[in-house]
Amino acid sequence: MTTPMADRVSPFENLLLDREDGFAVIAIHRPHVLNALNRATLFELESAIDDIGRDSDVRAIIITGSGSKAFVAGADIAELRLLGTAKDAYDYSLSTHHLLLKLQRLDQAVITAVNGYALGGGCELAMSGDIIIAAENARFGQPEVNLGLIPGFGGTQRLPRLVGRTKALEMILTGQHIDAHEALEIGLVNRVVPAEDLLPTAKQMARQIAEKAPLAIALAKRAVYEGLEMSPRDGNLAEPAYFGLSLATADSKEGTGAFLEKRQPIWQGR
Repeated sequence: MTTPMADRVSPFENLLLDREDGFAVIAIHRPHVLNALNRATLFELESAIDDIGRDSDVRAIIITGSGSKAFVAGADIAELRLLGTAKDAYDYSLSTHHLLLKLQRLDQAVITAVNGYALGGGCELAMSGDIIIAAENARFGQPEVNLGLIPGFGGTQRLPRLVGRTKALEMILTGQHIDAHEALEIGLVNRVVPAEDLLPTAKQMARQIAEKAPLAIALAKRAVYEGLEMSPRDGNLAEPAYFGLSLATADSKEGTGAFLEKRQPIWQGR
């Protein structure tokens, strides 16, 4: 029988970490503040990501929030008030940008499973995933203007790239929340499922990805993210280089051979 995540022993104070066959689940666990992100939690998240990123047995990572009320309700406001100068705030923002870019650059696929509130830093953490699955009770927003601030964990950059400039500016300038179904309509999330199906759906997708060739997953991610930073012409010229790298792998030989021999491939990750 599977033990509920909340009952498992974790080496972290603010995270729950669970490893299953082929993937890992990280849950932000600060229920008393709706899983708000403070420095300690961000430090632990980076440590967990570094550890999992080195584990060749982990082919996909799910990031979610502990409990049903919130994925992450935002940054820890009490801690933000302690940032005394513009330089302090710059350093804090920059370090979080590095963390979320690290997620993007992982060889493994990252699925963010959003339950409840994903506001401010929570919305920004959700958007750092490769695939976003939302529960029907999920709510997204960048309400920083209500605090006299702007998004500082990538919201002004990732949100327009996902939903377009005008919708992103509407969300950022009004600070209003949107529900899961609107998030699906505007392209912020991949799919919406009943709350009780959120983690099972994310795990099913993680298992599906874990069955694929790991180097192909890593190279596909790299081609997409690097291509987004290029012109369409340059991106189309870059893709053949990644295709060539994938074709030169032992896994490519195995995959094409297995297809022709009508059997399941056995990936080596090389």
